[in-house]
Amino acid sequence: MENVSLPIIDFAALSGAPEARRQMLARLGQAAREVGFFYLTGHGLSEADQKATLGLAARFFALPEQEKRSVQMVHSPHFRGYNQVGAELTRARPDRREQFDIMGEETAIGAYALHQPWQRLTGPNQWPAALPEMKTHLLDWQERLTDITLGLLSAFAEVLEQPADVFDASIRGAPYQHMKLIHYPGREAGSSDQGVGAHKDPGYLTLVMQDNQSGLEVETANGWISAPPLAGALVVNIGELLELASNGYLKATLHRVVSPPPGVSRLSCAFFMAARLDATVPLLSLSPELAAQAQGPESDPTNPLFYQVGENVLKGRLRSHPDVAARHYGQPDGAAQGIRDKAQEPIPA
Repeated sequence: MENVSLPIIDFAALSGAPEARRQMLARLGQAAREVGFFYLTGHGLSEADQKATLGLAARFFALPEQEKRSVQMVHSPHFRGYNQVGAELTRARPDRREQFDIMGEETAIGAYALHQPWQRLTGPNQWPAALPEMKTHLLDWQERLTDITLGLLSAFAEVLEQPADVFDASIRGAPYQHMKLIHYPGREAGSSDQGVGAHKDPGYLTLVMQDNQSGLEVETANGWISAPPLAGALVVNIGELLELASNGYLKATLHRVVSPPPGVSRLSCAFFMAARLDATVPLLSLSPELAAQAQGPESDPTNPLFYQVGENVLKGRLRSHPDVAARHYGQPDGAAQGIRDKAQEPIPA
């Protein structure tokens, strides 16, 4: 294992003795403010359980191509299911990874009740018939990861000197959940090394579980650095919604994955937690001291940020999966008309 280059946060200490908790909250705030990424230990997920989840991922990706294609994402207007290598785009370039995406297990909203394009994100997952145990295991795992992110979100409320329930209105009922199992094949001669292109995540928080192979990289003021696996730890990063809520005090950071070398593969499990799709991101009123350090969310004309959560999530899904966009949203360029119109509106000051 390489030397770790990101801060390490002990989740258990955030609910421990007062002094240890105070010190860990200070470290958490510094990590989220300066880097936007950190390792999380003390989260309660055993290494054995983590290996079992990655082992299930390995079994899925080893299935015959026909079995995997039976649950292709293009069949789902809710963006759930399997994608083969090259099917997902980042900044209009294909990523060299295959993956299996799930979200909350839900009932699709009837056509009579659909008023916004993003409401179509709600719906059931697809599950491979060849691995019936996947449904129970992954839905349970997703709930365990959700609990961790909710604990972190509560800690960030304290870091931002806000009431403990400041995010409750945006997650009440259930936050938006999105989890993916990912397989990165080794590079081939002449192929791109873009496992995943440079991007930011659209939610509140992201948790990443890695196997023993490096590949994740984070942009810093000193250039790109590696975030190699740390035994038992999760990698956590700040999403665009927390950057928006804190007016840029917390940092959503560009990151990417470089494909492993020839003959080597990499497995990971990424979990993205956002506010409810029908929620609006709260713009927090920071203390004068914190507000003086908040420089506003970064503005990228090619990647507009929306305070309405469903719009922000759907924007990313349409852009990344043009095949699903074309089949189910009638937009081969990956942008529903409502999203295109909204992109012209500036983020409120």
